[in-house]
Amino acid sequence: MEINRNVDEILNQIEQKYGKSSDIVSRKIKIHHKEVLYIYLESVSSDDKISDFLMRDLSYYVKNKKTSLFQSLLQSLENTIFNSHLTTINQLEDVFYYLASGYTAIFIENSKQAIVIETKSQLDRGVTEASSESVVRGPKDSFTENNATNLGLIRKRIKDPNLWFDETIVGRRTKTKITLAYLQDVVEAKEINQIKKKLQNIDVDGILDGGQLREFILKKQKSAFPKFKSTERPDLACSSLLEGKIVILIENSPFVLITPGLFVDFLHAAEDEYQKSANVNFTRILRVIAFILTIVTPGFYIAITTFNQQMIPNELLISLAIQREGVPFPTAFETIMLIVTFEILRESDIRIPSTMGSAISIVGALVLGDAAVSAGIISPIVVIIVAITAICGLLYTDIDFVNATRLWRFIFILFSTICGLIGFIVAGVIFITKLCSLEIQGIPYMSPISPFYKNSQSYAIIRKSKDKQKYRPFFLNIKNFKRLGGK
Repeated sequence: MEINRNVDEILNQIEQKYGKSSDIVSRKIKIHHKEVLYIYLESVSSDDKISDFLMRDLSYYVKNKKTSLFQSLLQSLENTIFNSHLTTINQLEDVFYYLASGYTAIFIENSKQAIVIETKSQLDRGVTEASSESVVRGPKDSFTENNATNLGLIRKRIKDPNLWFDETIVGRRTKTKITLAYLQDVVEAKEINQIKKKLQNIDVDGILDGGQLREFILKKQKSAFPKFKSTERPDLACSSLLEGKIVILIENSPFVLITPGLFVDFLHAAEDEYQKSANVNFTRILRVIAFILTIVTPGFYIAITTFNQQMIPNELLISLAIQREGVPFPTAFETIMLIVTFEILRESDIRIPSTMGSAISIVGALVLGDAAVSAGIISPIVVIIVAITAICGLLYTDIDFVNATRLWRFIFILFSTICGLIGFIVAGVIFITKLCSLEIQGIPYMSPISPFYKNSQSYAIIRKSKDKQKYRPFFLNIKNFKRLGGK
């Protein structure tokens, strides 16, 4: 719809569109015998910017006789207001987008165009320390809900003109800015085009966070394990960019998505880049052991104690029998009951305010643990098994990865409860086959372990020192593999 020449009609159309909302502010003034209407949304705009800068410049405006009032006013604003975005529009639908984005729209009588100038208010929090990813060593700043701030946090770390940002608008109603960040001389253009095409094909009311965006990009190969790594740490995002990956920034979200997100990425931590390789290798091996234990420990315990007791040494078998004396439930049932109880406690600890978290932990550990054993409902060994499983699972912070390990833990328990050790082995085969069958952007999910890339193993578990990492991972779809020594 074109912009009406009558400013009263324009105001009426905007008010009707917004339902005469209370945050609509408008005012009409006269300049050289013509009505000029400026309108903005008080909820997203700054009154100080409008009154101290925009209206002050309009009040001192002197018309150029050689041009129209619209062109003369536009030139005057361009020459007096330098630190705000300023543009012209000729469609009323565009006015609604700019008003909701914190712009002030200026309409001039008998003109089919409007001037929109940025006067947005600071509605987001400042740069703070990451809340979901603890920082042992390294930068302590984190992404915020402000898209421009997030771009700046990346730009100040990578001062390279080859760092490009491509922006796309997604969502019929939210019109959320989605920004692709990548190194143009490293990433293949076809990889960027594929993601941009998928973003442009998204037809939905709105996107509010990266978790929603992933579901539209990854439509095939359903898997519990995440294929995008989510982070709120700019240093981790920049490290991924230097590796040749793509970072997706979502407006109004403090978390960015890194693609491709491979299995080994979730075994890494941002601090790995700032420590000696020997210490990092030991820590990563611990993470691998913890990952295996948190998935298979309950299922393996159920299998050998229920179906395959002959595998247990006699002394240990006698000890387990003594501990289970008087327990009324089967091993599988008490294990599942205690794990489900722990998962409920963990969810409660996440959802409730932090001031109450310690109280929940104390109740869960003392009352549900010690009291259940004392009452003879659960055997002590099951408490130990569940405790080992839970502690090993706490090494990972990515919520999607944690939920995937939880799902597969129950799958192992189910198979072990039905078929014992044979079921446990079958679940293991299915688990490995599933992981090895996944891919993201044409890259096997288990790279560089399966398929095995000898020259890229420093990207997996055993990391080389920085001065020996001459190449980027060879399994990534990139065009510049040289990391040290120039192109």
